[in-house]
This record gives sequence, structure tokens and C-alpha cells, in this order.
Amino acid sequence: MPFNDLPPLPPDGIDLEPKAVLKATVEARTALATLAQARRLLPNPTILIHAVPLLEAQASSEIENIVTTADELFKHVESGGGDHATKEALRYRSALFAGVEAIRSRPLTAATAVRVCAELHGRDMDVRAVTGTRIANPTTREIVYAPPEGADVIRDKLSDWERFVHAGDDLDPLVRMAVAHYQFEAIHPFHDGNGRTGRVLNILMLIEARLLDDPILYLSRAIIERKNDYYRLLRAVTAEGAWIEWILYILDVVRESATSATRKIASIRTCQNDIAERARAATPGGRDAQFLDVLFEQPYCRISTVTDRCGVSRQTASTWLHALVTAGLLSDVKVGREILFVNHEFLDVLTRAE
Repeated sequence: MPFNDLPPLPPDGIDLEPKAVLKATVEARTALATLAQARRLLPNPTILIHAVPLLEAQASSEIENIVTTADELFKHVESGGGDHATKEALRYRSALFAGVEAIRSRPLTAATAVRVCAELHGRDMDVRAVTGTRIANPTTREIVYAPPEGADVIRDKLSDWERFVHAGDDLDPLVRMAVAHYQFEAIHPFHDGNGRTGRVLNILMLIEARLLDDPILYLSRAIIERKNDYYRLLRAVTAEGAWIEWILYILDVVRESATSATRKIASIRTCQNDIAERARAATPGGRDAQFLDVLFEQPYCRISTVTDRCGVSRQTASTWLHALVTAGLLSDVKVGREILFVNHEFLDVLTRAE
């Protein structure tokens, strides 16, 4: 039966911050603070702002079995091309940036969720109006959950969710995010894209709470590694009211993801310094700070990008890039009518587990 009696938040009679949760919250906050400090030490934080949302897009889409590769995403990020899965994942990145833009000017609301979901699908979206939505085990096809039904019911549930997100109590923002994420997934307001929308909303809540400055936290990879736990614990909240186990899981995902991102920043800095030194020896362009920045904003670079950013002629940009190919720092690959120059060492740093 549809869960139209989904209780409002906060859950009645449950202490959401027992000692174990408080301890896990401190650990997650410490990891986030360390990540924020590491981000400030990067010479060009744009590296993370461009790259991490793409990796998050790839991983979050993979959770929904929309499988593409990070390589394909970076290759097609400017053109918007690629196969269906790549386009789906690139829309996730667009949805994330649209959500960040929205909360820069107004608080996170149910309307923000609608906008994010619309960006994910590339068309207008609204809450479910058709009955019969059921969540099934992907292997056995057994129905495991029936979300609320009726557009008015769903809107009421989202209004309650929105009030909880902005409640003026003392609940820690990380705990609030964990609880709100369960509730959003339980409401399941859209006919498709609820998981990806909910994971975007997690990042938006952290930015709104000033625990992140930019969308540089890569949560979906940690969820993929414990995907069965993610769905099992979601169901346990519904069936058993197992809130504490769920909150601890999300806090650990945040801690693990922030720690991994901090290690990745260190690896990026090492790679950046090494390539800059070798580039200076290979071409006069290696002494151009803007050129070096371009090489690390995306692992795939175009001649036109160097021309625009460095204020040089197309011939000069081409000479610089081909010199790095000759020196073994880049490789060139033809995609359609243009040539992309690939920074494989940087791509490897971005995509490997840290």
C-alpha cells in the first residue's frame, strides 16, 4: 500500500543525536574542515570545481545503473556529446550547478528539487500525479516499497520536508542532511530521478550550512562501495524506525568522502608541480601561468581554449600543445572534427581511488 502515512519530521520520540552520533558528527566535521583547508591551498581551486562534479555525476548515475566512464565525461563535457549514458551523467553535473546557483540567491526549497530534477531530465518536471509507483528489488523484482501517492499528498510531504530543512532548532546540519535525505527518498516525489536529485540536495544542504564552499565533495563513490547498505538502511528506517544506524552510515560516508577528497587534492598538487616543471623544459608555453592552469582545469584541452585563455594565436597554442605531446606530457586524440589534447597523468589522478 502507498505510504501516505509517512510521518513528518523530526521523527517523534527519537533522540537523533545520541553519543555515537555526536562522535561521528565531530569526525565528519573535522574531515570537512580539513578538506576546506586543502582546497584553499590549491593554486587554482577551479580544478576541483570543474572535475569533482563530473566524477560525482559519473558515480551517482552509476548507482542508478546509468554506466559511463569518467574518460567519456571529460571528453564530451564541452560539446555535450557522447552516448546516452554520458549525456545522462553530464546532465547530472548541470543539475548540480543549477542547484548551487539557485541556493546562492534563495534558500533550498521543494522548488529547488523540482529544478534539479528538471535539469537531470532536460525537460520540465513536476511531482508524480500518476498512481502505481512501486520500488522493487532490481534482481528479484520483489516490491519493497510503495511511496506516497497523489500530487497533493506529495506536495504536503515536500512542504514538511522543506520546513524541517530550515527548522530553527539545534540539530547539527550533518544530522539534518541525513534525516532529510531519507525523507526525500521516502517521498519519492518524481516518477524518475529521485536518487540523483536527492544526492544533489545533500551537497546543496552542506553548502547552505557553510560546511562546503563549492560542490567539491564526492559522496556517490562511497555510497557505491556500500550500495547494499545504503538501500538496506533506507528500508530499515521505514520498516523499523532505525534512524540511528542510517544517520551513522551517512556521517561515515561524509567523513570517508571528505578524507578521500583531501588526499586527491594532495595528489593533484604533486602532479601539477611535476608537469609544470617538465612543461617549462619542453616549450616556452610552459612558463605561461594561464597555459598551465588550462592543462589542469580539464584533463582534455582544446587549441581554442588555449587561444582564448592565454591570448595567443592559434598557431602558438598549437605549437605549445604539440610540444607537450612530443615531450610525452600529453597525447592527442581526434574526436569528430577536432583534436583533443589529453593530460593522462592528471586524468589518472582524478579517477583513481585515494
